[in-house]
Amino acid sequence: MTFVSVIIATYNWPEALHLCLESLRNQTVNNYEILIADDGSKEKTRVLIDSHSQDFPVHITHLWQEDIGCRKTLIGNKGIYAAKGDYLVFLDGDCVVQPDFIENHLRLAKKGCVVTGGRILLNQEFTQEILSTKQFDFNHLKSWAFFYRLRGYLNKFLPLYIKLNDGLWRNYKKFVWRRIKGCNMACWKADAVRVNGFDETITGWGHEDADFIFRLENIGLQRKSGSWSTEVLHLFHKIRDQSNNSESTKKLLDKIELMRSGQYQ
Repeated sequence: MTFVSVIIATYNWPEALHLCLESLRNQTVNNYEILIADDGSKEKTRVLIDSHSQDFPVHITHLWQEDIGCRKTLIGNKGIYAAKGDYLVFLDGDCVVQPDFIENHLRLAKKGCVVTGGRILLNQEFTQEILSTKQFDFNHLKSWAFFYRLRGYLNKFLPLYIKLNDGLWRNYKKFVWRRIKGCNMACWKADAVRVNGFDETITGWGHEDADFIFRLENIGLQRKSGSWSTEVLHLFHKIRDQSNNSESTKKLLDKIELMRSGQYQ
């Protein structure tokens, strides 16, 4: 069976990372490892990871780099090259997963494909409620999801109940930015290495996930939707600094134009 490396990006939010790891404890498969790509978090995060590592059902590797600004691409690449798995699943430390998260990613894993999954957004009130309990009870959440949706706690709930199989309907016809989220995507390690991982010149908030997916598509991979199968629960947080947004967007658009004209090196 394919061995999976789950690469979790995190930065100074150990309370959220705790819930993320708790949700990964109870997966329906056990053929995976966890690599925490830590972009310079303080000591509290290391202590949390060490505590989980003592009795976690699979191996956890903590990768850390100095905090000199947002360098998610660099620490993400360290995760890619340190991964022992043939298949990589990218996740953010502010996301909680369903028990069949890894199993469903494996169902969609096909050679020559890259998968981009969806997310369910939690509002601020519900996020604080879950964080305060320090526990994640998926069965309780699923049982009450309809009512939580009515109260505005969730932006959607049906993907918790309805899981659709693989099929050609999942294939994107061309590159589009829509629904590319670095908090839930997957590809074969060999393909990630072929494109040299993330573009490390992208720092701050800068569409590094869309750039990564585009370059994978550019070498001939088929992008597939992981919706209605792999949804993660995304904890509420304030919007991060997007001062680099315009520059990063222009850089990516220029790269796309060069690639499509055959001039990109």
